Order: sequence, then C-alpha cells, then structure tokens
Amino acid sequence: MLPWQADLSGRLDEHVFDSELLRGNPLKDPHQRPLWVYVPPGYDDEPDRRYPAVYVIQGYTGHVAMWRNRTPFRIPFTEAADQVFAREEAPSVIVVYVDAWTGYGGSQFVDSPGTGRYHSYLCDEVVPWVDANYRTLAGRDHRAITGKSSGGFGSMITPMLRPDLFGALATHAGDTLYEYCYLPEFGDAVRHLRSYDGDIGRWWESFQKRTAFTDPADGTLLGVLGCSAAFSAAQDGTPVLPFDPHTGVIRQEAWQRWLDWDPVRMVPRYAEALRSMRAVWIDAGTRDEFKLDIGAQAFRQALLDNGVPEEIIHFELFDAGHGSIDYRYPLSLAWLAERIQPAAHGAAPEDG
Repeated sequence: MLPWQADLSGRLDEHVFDSELLRGNPLKDPHQRPLWVYVPPGYDDEPDRRYPAVYVIQGYTGHVAMWRNRTPFRIPFTEAADQVFAREEAPSVIVVYVDAWTGYGGSQFVDSPGTGRYHSYLCDEVVPWVDANYRTLAGRDHRAITGKSSGGFGSMITPMLRPDLFGALATHAGDTLYEYCYLPEFGDAVRHLRSYDGDIGRWWESFQKRTAFTDPADGTLLGVLGCSAAFSAAQDGTPVLPFDPHTGVIRQEAWQRWLDWDPVRMVPRYAEALRSMRAVWIDAGTRDEFKLDIGAQAFRQALLDNGVPEEIIHFELFDAGHGSIDYRYPLSLAWLAERIQPAAHGAAPEDG
C-alpha cells in the first residue's frame, strides 16, 4: 500500500483523441481528449490473441486523470485494475478509460444541444478507434461498460441505446429513480438562487470568476445546470431548468424531458436490448446521500419485470455512502471480464 505510483504489470497507453464530433461543441470545450487504453500482462507476447474490452466512464465533475488519484490506504483504479489481471483473478481484458468532461462538469454521456454529442463520440468514434488500433474482440458480446454515479447512469443507458456495441454493464450507484436522486435537490437550488435573483446564469458567471466550491451553492447548482444542459436544453443550447427558479414550481415539460432519461423509466422502452445483455452488475451503498440504493433496487426490479433473466444480474447493497466506493470497481471489472470472454475461454459462470 505505497503512497506513490506503482509499476503496472500490464501497460497503460495514453493517447490524445481528436474528435470530429466534439468540434465546435456548445461550451467550446476541447475536441482533443485524453484516451487511456490499458492492455493486460502478456498482450505483447501473444500477437495473435484478441481480447474483450471494458469501457470505464467517470462520475460528474470527473475526468480521465482522476483515475490516478490516490487516497489514504487505497490504490487508484488504474493500479487496482492491473492487479486483477496480474494476480489472475479474472481472464484478461483491455480496459478503456474515456473522457467525457464538459465545462459544466460532465456530459451525462448523451447527445445534447446544451453540451455536445458525447454519446455519439463514445459510440461512433472511440469504440471504432480502439477496435482498429488494438487487438479487441470487436463483437458486442465481448464489450462492456462500467461507471459510478453519472458514469453508472451512462453505463445503464448506453447499452440500451446501442446494444449493437455493448453486451454487458456495471453500474455503481448510478443516477436513476429521479424523484429521489434529483427532485430533492431542486428546493435547495431555489434557496441558493435567491442570492442570484433566481438567475442561474448569474451564479454561473460568479462560479467562473472565483475559486470553485467556495460558495455553498456551488455543488447543487453545478449539478442542476449540467443536467439541465444535458436533459432539457433548448435547441439553441440554453439549459432550461425543470423548475421555476423563484417559486420552485415544477416545469412539467422540462421535467418530463429529465424523466425520459431516467433508466428505471427507460427499461420498458428498451426491454429487448436489455434482454440481450450477457451480464448486468448493479450495486450501491445503503447510506447513499442521493438514495441511489433505492434507485438500484428499482432498476433491478424493472429489469426483472421486463424479462431480463435474474441469473445474468448481480445485485448488491452494502454499507456505504455515495463516496469512497472506488474499491467496488475492480470487483465488477473481474465479474464482467469473466462474462464477456469468448467461448474458447470457457462459458461465463453463473452469478453467485
């Protein structure tokens, strides 16, 4: 448990990806993005072998470089993932770390006039590039996606929208069941906006001119602004809040646009895609501040109600809040790695 960077048994290649789809995005965020690709031990020794791939996406305000962040007595995910394969705890896969950061803190991994084409960037640019430049098993049965919080949300919706690309997923405390995880924040946002005459644009100008998170309003309003840009932006890119900023009254049309992106509510519309999954990992902490343990339960039940076989689902609640659950990532990584292997490497084990 060294407090500094350790050598990897595999290799982490750090690329700069030039995205055509992110050029000219509404927030003028960079179209050149870091893209990390990890290859497991032995990759260079077996030039004819091809590997499944697991795509890793980040939570809100996260970016690729944060996967190396070190916290006391824990190792970062880049090293924990390497240990999974170095210790032969799971069959080898390629791990792809995708950056979808925006000036608002995140994209929610959707295409939106408020932020840019981040869903298409992931699916139509990054995935084909990785397949072209690394020895992947390019079929959807051998490709998974995983993430936490907003990344967990992205991991739920991406296989629904693109089951041709992704055949497995893991969601750690993913955003879902919006009446519990998002709606309670709206009242706090209205209170915070009193200091800005109900104008979230004025708050945003202030946020950009000073040290971030020095105003108690910052965390709540950044999330509300970013999700409004992702889920309910006007065609000109202006984020439309799902509530009146002075009275707090819900704007039903805008709020419905948010609800249309709620994974629990999306399940019936994308039931066929979800029934085609090889593996679905769902977990959350029982003390999650955004009630995402309840959302996890609801998502699992929605899957079962719509014909997703129980034997492909791993569901787990554990004692934790929303933060400090990074130790869960290598657990789901190993589980997914087992289940997206080709038949030659053995049938995927049943969930236990």
